[in-house]
Amino acid sequence: MTMNHRHAQSADPSPPNIIVFLADDLGRADYSAFGTNDIRTPSIDRLCREGMTFNNFYASSCVCSPTRAALLTGYYPDRVGVPGVIRHTPDNSWGYLSPKATLLPQVLKTVGYHSAIVGKWHLGLTSPNTPNERGFDFFHGFLGDMMDDYLTHRRGGQNFMRRNQVVIDPPGHATDLFTDWACEYLAERSASPSKPFFLYLAYNAPHDPIQPPPEWLAKVRQREPNMADHRAKLVALIEHMDAGIGRVLNTLDQRKLADNTLVFFTSDNGGVLNLGAKNGPWRSEKQHMYEGGLRVPAIARWPNHIPAGQQADHVAVTMDLFATACEAAGVKASTDIDGVSFLPTLLGQPQATPQRDLYFVRREGGPAYGGKTIEALIRGDWKLLQDSPFAPLELYNLKADPKETTNLSAHEKKIFNDLSAALRHHIQRGGETPWQAP
Repeated sequence: MTMNHRHAQSADPSPPNIIVFLADDLGRADYSAFGTNDIRTPSIDRLCREGMTFNNFYASSCVCSPTRAALLTGYYPDRVGVPGVIRHTPDNSWGYLSPKATLLPQVLKTVGYHSAIVGKWHLGLTSPNTPNERGFDFFHGFLGDMMDDYLTHRRGGQNFMRRNQVVIDPPGHATDLFTDWACEYLAERSASPSKPFFLYLAYNAPHDPIQPPPEWLAKVRQREPNMADHRAKLVALIEHMDAGIGRVLNTLDQRKLADNTLVFFTSDNGGVLNLGAKNGPWRSEKQHMYEGGLRVPAIARWPNHIPAGQQADHVAVTMDLFATACEAAGVKASTDIDGVSFLPTLLGQPQATPQRDLYFVRREGGPAYGGKTIEALIRGDWKLLQDSPFAPLELYNLKADPKETTNLSAHEKKIFNDLSAALRHHIQRGGETPWQAP
């Protein structure tokens, strides 16, 4: 794959700071501005009010690592070696970030950006696939996939918390720590206003275990006394994260950084229904190729550039963030990437929907998957998917049947065959890149 990047002149003489908030397993409908009445998310709602909300935004996969790989490289995740979740147990790890892949902080560095990741990395636990070795100037967070406990920060008894390459063991709830560290980073960067920054703030919340601070759970139970216990805990964990987002936004205001900072908020995949998540009207959840596993919240804010209070129907996917950030920063991304910039949409300019198929992949182990993959492919109104490696392909018309209730694979044979051929092409492309460590 070609990974060269060419510079382009930015229309703005002062390229924006860029912040990407990434929630972990946040359901499509789990914020109050969506219209969900049993949750209070004033900070996410503030972003909606002051920026642009996307109605048709997809995660690049229905699970964590592949989406994160797509965000940071601009490629479909299997093309950079991450078709599945990277874990600390090698016999159940299904990805290895390609050493050939160029990550967003490396590209932004060519036009003067300082880059930091705070929070969850999940793209490698050891050298050479740690954040500082893959382009980030600063890392303060968690290398692994999930925490067994938000307070002890362990995974399988191991400590994956780091400050750059140094092992740390800080006290406190992970959400509070990540918020504190992000605010500290912004304070430091405000002292160097001539150098733009990229901050990737990846919360563990609201991934299980569902461990909100007790005072946040008490507030939810007082407000919603009839709410089911599992839903109350999840709502409290989300509202706690939302408060952290609010602290970061307030720090931008206090440090006079907000006006020239492009903020993007999204989730890595859909929510988990049996934990109380709400994915809106769409079918299914995290781990699945139906819309509930792939559709995610997405909001962008950039004062005086993005019109406030707008909603966009433009169809975009996580990997498009790479190209969008590059265009905003004034650096031209490689023509080889799969992502497409949606900056014109953000700026309120006309943008034709790219004529492209959207491809989604997940490789997984265990008896349910056997180390094989599940996939989906969207072409216009049509969606082809295989939600189990041992089940037949299914075909849906998303315009007529957005809830994916009627499988048309037996009735629309030409469309089925055309999309099946396109899907095989993507699978072949992904097979060019190894997904296990050499």
